[in-house]
This record gives sequence, structure tokens and C-alpha cells, in this order.
Amino acid sequence: MSDSPNKQDDELAGTEQPFVQHLVELRDRLVKALIAVVVAAGVLALYPGPAKLYDLLASPLVATLPAGGTLIATSVISPFLVPLQVMFMAAFMIALPVVLWQVWAFVAPGLYAHEKKLVLPLVVSSTLLFFIGVAFCYFFVFGQVFKFIQNFAPQSIKATPDIEAYLSFVLTMFLAFGLAFEVPIVVVVLARMGLVSIEKLKGFRGYFVVLAFIIAAVVTPPDVVSQLALAIPMCLLYEIGIWAAQVFIKHTQAPDDAAKPAES
Repeated sequence: MSDSPNKQDDELAGTEQPFVQHLVELRDRLVKALIAVVVAAGVLALYPGPAKLYDLLASPLVATLPAGGTLIATSVISPFLVPLQVMFMAAFMIALPVVLWQVWAFVAPGLYAHEKKLVLPLVVSSTLLFFIGVAFCYFFVFGQVFKFIQNFAPQSIKATPDIEAYLSFVLTMFLAFGLAFEVPIVVVVLARMGLVSIEKLKGFRGYFVVLAFIIAAVVTPPDVVSQLALAIPMCLLYEIGIWAAQVFIKHTQAPDDAAKPAES
């Protein structure tokens, strides 16, 4: 009988480490994550190469330009520097699962079992949702937005976008759509931490729709296509987040919280 009250308290027994040992482990984890990024960059440098990567990134825009239209470089070092930036950006995204695994391996020993049930699925799902948001932006939104813009361009204007300006635009859009697709994660975390109840989340639906369109109008170009492409998925993902929050709250309760209803 004396062992049962202390069972939860002893769940992390023996996992404490000296501060210096934590720093050493953190250094090792960061080195492994950096090695993963460098290896991915090395592979991409060999194939397909920085130049081909930028061509791939620019293909949605180039496909909508007038015949013979290309991007231009207004800086001397842009043709060298910008493709390298794209290569390292792609390398980081490829190595992201390894980076997140190193973060998880460093944090997990300090978490209780019920906390691990919450954190690991959130890390995995947030990564997948971010990638889905980026892919949705690249394969669907870019083509529609660039066509819309070119249709409104006067015939007297020859579109020759700068490669640095295009990269900046792409990164902004990737970040906007990647973060927008994290709406279910935010909803789950808020509900699981008890900051907002499920009932209040359901009652906030109408306000969130307005908020989603305001965010889309601010972070996307001033065209209807990109705004709808961002706002509508955010509204759908909000509903998914409410459903997921109910599932997470049910399956990630602490042992003492789960036992309270039975005791009453």
C-alpha cells in the first residue's frame, strides 16, 4: 500500500542528470542534427544541384510568364547565392525528421508517460501538417495565383521578376501556409492545457471564419484565389482541431486526473 501513492512520483526516478551532462548531451544532439542537414545539402549539391533546385522552385512562375519570359538577377552574386539558399532550405526540410527526433530524444527522458503520449503525436502531426501546407502552396496556390496576376498584367509590361524577390515571396508564402495548417495543433494544445473548453471552441466558429479571412487578406497577395486558398483550409482545419482535441483530452490524461471521476 505504501508503494502505490509514490508510483507516479517515482516514474522519472533515476533519470536525473547533472547539468554538465545535460549540456554535453544537448551539444551531441545539435551536432547530429547539423550533420543530417549537411549530409542532405551535400547530396542535393551533387544531384540535382543548386541551379536545378531553383529552377524547380521557380517553375510555377516561369510556366505562367509570356513566351521566352525568364527571371532576372539584379545583383552580381545573386545567381550564385540564391540557389545556395534554396539548396540549404531544401536540405533542412529533408533533414527535419532527424532534427525533430534529436529534439525529442533530448526532451523525452524528462517527460511523464502521459506527457509523452501528448508531445510525440503533436510533434509528428505538426511536422506533417507543415509539409502539407507547403506542398499545397507550391502545387496548387502558386499556379493559380501567378495565372491570376498575369491575366491582369497590361500588354505593355514585360514581366521579368527578380530571383531574390521571388525567393522572398516564396518563403513568405511557404511560411504562411505552413503555419496556417498548424491550426489543429493550436486548438489541441489550448484545449488540452485547459485554457479553452471544447464548448467555447465550438462557439468561436463564426468568429474564427472572420479571423481566417482577415489573416488570409493580410499575409497573401491581394487576389481572391490565394485568400480563399488560405482561409477555407484554415476553417476546415479548425473543425478538425476541435475533433482532435476531444480525442487527445480523452487519451492523454494524467493518471490522477483519469482516476478522479472514479473516486467521485
